[in-house]
Amino acid sequence: MKKELILIIIFFYPIILFGQKPAWERKSIKAFRTDEKIKIDGILNESIWQTEGYSEFRQSDPIDGAAPTEKTVVWVAYDNTSLYVAAYCYDSRPDLIDRKLCRRDVVIESDWFSLHIDPYLDRISGFAFAVNPAGSFHEGVLYNDEYFDITWDCVWDRAVKITDTGWNVEMEIPFHQLRFKPKYDYTWGVDFLRIIHRKHEYLWSTWIPKEESGFVSKFDDLTGIKDIVPGRLFEVIPYLVTQSQFSPREEGNPFKKGSEYLWNLGSDIKVGLKSNLTLDLTVNPDFGQVELDPAVVNLTAFEPFYEEKRPFFIEGTTIFNFGQGGAKAFYSFGWPVSDFFYSRRIGQAPLRNISGDGYVKYPDRTTILGAAKITGKIGKGLNIVVLNALTSREYVEIDNEGSISKEEVEPLSNYSILRIQKEFKDARQGLGIIATSVTRDVKTLNLNESLNRNAYTFGVDGWTFLDKNKVWVLTGWFAGTSVTGTKENILKTQKSSLHYFQRPDAGYLQLNENSTNLDGWGTRFTLNKQQGNVFFNAAVGALSPGFNISNVGFQRGSSDIISWHLYTGYQWFHPDKVFRNKEVLFVAERRYDFDGTEHGEGYGLHLNCKFLNYWGQKTALIYSGRFQDKIFTRGGPRALSLPFRMILTTIYSDERKPLILSLFGHITNYETGSRFRNIDLSLRWKPKSNIEFSFGPNYLLNRCVAQYVTTVNDPLMTATYGKRYIYGEIDQKTISSTIRLDWTFTPNLTLQAYLQPFISNGKYYNFKEFIKPGGWEFNTYGESNSTINYENNKYTVDPDGQGSAESFSFDNPDFNLKSLRATVVLRWEYLPGSTLYVVWTQNRADYSNPGDFNFSRDFSDLCSAKGTNIFLIKIAHRIKF
Repeated sequence: MKKELILIIIFFYPIILFGQKPAWERKSIKAFRTDEKIKIDGILNESIWQTEGYSEFRQSDPIDGAAPTEKTVVWVAYDNTSLYVAAYCYDSRPDLIDRKLCRRDVVIESDWFSLHIDPYLDRISGFAFAVNPAGSFHEGVLYNDEYFDITWDCVWDRAVKITDTGWNVEMEIPFHQLRFKPKYDYTWGVDFLRIIHRKHEYLWSTWIPKEESGFVSKFDDLTGIKDIVPGRLFEVIPYLVTQSQFSPREEGNPFKKGSEYLWNLGSDIKVGLKSNLTLDLTVNPDFGQVELDPAVVNLTAFEPFYEEKRPFFIEGTTIFNFGQGGAKAFYSFGWPVSDFFYSRRIGQAPLRNISGDGYVKYPDRTTILGAAKITGKIGKGLNIVVLNALTSREYVEIDNEGSISKEEVEPLSNYSILRIQKEFKDARQGLGIIATSVTRDVKTLNLNESLNRNAYTFGVDGWTFLDKNKVWVLTGWFAGTSVTGTKENILKTQKSSLHYFQRPDAGYLQLNENSTNLDGWGTRFTLNKQQGNVFFNAAVGALSPGFNISNVGFQRGSSDIISWHLYTGYQWFHPDKVFRNKEVLFVAERRYDFDGTEHGEGYGLHLNCKFLNYWGQKTALIYSGRFQDKIFTRGGPRALSLPFRMILTTIYSDERKPLILSLFGHITNYETGSRFRNIDLSLRWKPKSNIEFSFGPNYLLNRCVAQYVTTVNDPLMTATYGKRYIYGEIDQKTISSTIRLDWTFTPNLTLQAYLQPFISNGKYYNFKEFIKPGGWEFNTYGESNSTINYENNKYTVDPDGQGSAESFSFDNPDFNLKSLRATVVLRWEYLPGSTLYVVWTQNRADYSNPGDFNFSRDFSDLCSAKGTNIFLIKIAHRIKF
C-alpha cells in the first residue's frame, strides 16, 4: 500500500504546479433607482425600461463563446423595498417560442430567462429566479460556487408577455426575501441566462468558457444600489388537515374497522432575524402531501436509502453537505459515502418490533412535536445552520382477547445539528465544523437494549485552492463519533453491519461485552482539478472500526476501511464532425481493513459522449479483482471474493423533442457463476404544452450462487469458529415501473399523479454452508452424508447424517412481494405562499406464492389485493406581518 500511495503522489505532484490563465472578464452592470410604481404585468411601458439596457450576451451552447442568434436586453431597477428586473427577449420566430407549462420548482425543457444574484458578494453563494414564456417559474439558492438547490422557496412576483417580436419578462423580488447586511452603497454579483430551447442555445451575460470552472465567483458586478435595507420578514403559515382512511376490515380486530377519520392542526413560522439570519419554526408538521416511498427488496446487510421529500427538511439545508466545499465534483469509488445529516432519521417509523400475541396497532411514523432551523450568514463569509427537532414517545396498542395494553416503541428524542462554515479570500479557502447530537429519554428495558441512548458527532472540514487561477483544489475533513447506551445495546451496536467487531479472524478488533460507549473517527482528503481538458481526481480516506454516524446520519457501508482512488482522463468540450462533446476517463480504487488486508479493488473505463443531434450515451466498463470480503458471512470470517466484470450503459435522446427516450442496461458476470441483469426504459411524452407523461418500466434478473440466509451456532464447526454460515442459490426476478402524470393548468394550479407497481420474486435452492475461511468453498446440503427436508414452510438440515452434529431448522426464505403505491395531488397556490392540497394515496400489497414467479397471476393478485386508501385535504394560509 505504501508503494501505491507513493506512486499516486509522484503522479500528480508535478502537475499541481500548472494552472491556466482564465479567459473570462468581469464587467459592471448598473442598477437605477426608480420612484415610479412598477406594475408587474410583462408590459414594459414604465419609463425606467425605456433607457438603454444591457445586451452583451454570449453563447455557451451550441457554440461556446459565439455571438447570440437572437438579441436580449436587460434592465435592473430598485426602490426602497424591492429589486426589479426586466428583459426583452427578441425572437425572429415568435411563433416557435417554447412556452411549456409546468408546476413550480420543475425545470422543464422550454425557453427560460433567469436572474442569478449574489447580494452577499461572497463569490460563492447566491439566489436564482427563473421564468419561462408560459409563466412557469422556479427559484433556488446557489452554493459552493457551482451548485444549485431548487428546494428553497420565497415569495416574489413575475410576469411575461408574448409579443410580435419576442417575449417580455418582469420580476419583482422583495429585499426581505434576499436577506443581506445593511449598508449605504452596495455591490452585488449578478448574472443573466436566456435559453432558446428549439436551438439549444444558452446565452449568458457572464460567459465562462467550458474549459474553466466556477459560476458565482465569476459573476459581473451589479452597482448603483444605495440606501436600502433588507426589510422585515415575519410570516406565519398555519395549516389544517382533514383525513379519511379506508382499509380492509378484519373481523375481531378492533384496530381494523375499515375506516378512520382524523384531523390535525399545526403551523410554520418564518422570521427574519438580525445579522442576515432566518428562523424557521414548525409545530406539529404534517407531510401528508408528499409521495410514498418506493417498494424495495433488500438482500444486503445494509439499510436502503430513501430520498427526503418533506419541505421543512429539504429547504435551505445544502450547507449540511460536509467535506464538499470548494470542489465542483466528488466521487466515491469503493468509499462508503457518509451523510452526516440524514433528515429521514427525524420522524422515521419506530424501529423496534414487539413480541407476543394479540392484535396490534403500530404507528407508521414518529410524531415531530416541533422543529426549529436558523440559517444565514454572519459577518463576511460566515455561514451558519442550526437545526433542532423534538419527537414524541410512540406506543403500540395491543388487544389480547379484549384486554387493551400499550407498549413503548419509540422514546422521547431530541435531534440537534450545528453547521458553521467560514470562507476566506473570496472563497479560495474555507473552514467549517459540524456537530450533531441525538439524545433519547429511554425508560424501558427493551428500548435500552435496542437503541443508543446518546450519539454525538463532531467534525472539521475545509478546502484550499493551490494556485492563483483556482485550477487545483484540495478538500478534506476529519470527524469523531461517539455513541452511548447500555452494555446490551453497545454490544448489539458492535455486532451490527457497520462494525462486525465479532469477526473471529480479525484479531485487531476487540468485542467488549461490558462497554457502554463506542467511539470512532474518520477522515478523507480529495485533490481535484477544476479546469482544462485533462480531468483529474484522487482521494484517500479512512474510517476507524468504531466510526458510527447512523443515529442522525447515513452510512452506505461498513467502517474499518482505508480507501483510495485515482480518476483521470481527457474531456473534449467543443463540437467536431460527429460529437458535441465527449470524454474518456479511467478509474482505479482499492480498499483495506485496518490490519492491512485488502478487501476490495476495482478498475473502470468510462466512455461518455453527446452527438451532434443531441442524442448521447454513457458507458462504464468495470473490472473487480480477487480480494478478501469481510461482509460475506455477516460477522463471520472473511471469504474470498472472485473477480467480476460489469458493463453499464445509458442511451438517451434529444430532450427538445416531444418524446424523450432513455435506455439503461446493466450486466454483471461473476467468476462464481452468479450473474446480474437490469434493463430500465424511461419514456417522457409531452403531448401538449401543459401535460407531461412519463413511464419507466424496469426488469431485473439476479442469480446469485451464494445468497446469505442465516447463521447457526455449532461448536463442532471449529474450522468456521463454532458457527455454520448458511447460504442458498437464488433466482430473483423483479418487474416494476414508475408512472407519472404532470398536468399544469396554471403555474399555480397543478395535478400530479404517481403510480409504482412492483413485483419481486425470489426462489432459493441448493442450500449450503461455508466451510473455509478466506476461501470460496461450500458443502451443499443433501449431498454426502447431509440431508435437508422441507415441511410446514421450514427447512430442517442434518449436516452429517449419523454424525454427532445436531440438526437445525430455518424458515423458507422464498418471497414474492407484490406492491402498488399511488399518489394523486391537486395543488393550488391560491395566494403567494398559501396553498391548498387535495390528496389521494393508495398502498396495497400481496405476498402469496413465494418463490413461484408467474407474471400474469402475480399481476392479477396485485390488482385484486385489498389496500389502504387515504383521502386528505390540507390548507396552509400565509399571514404576513
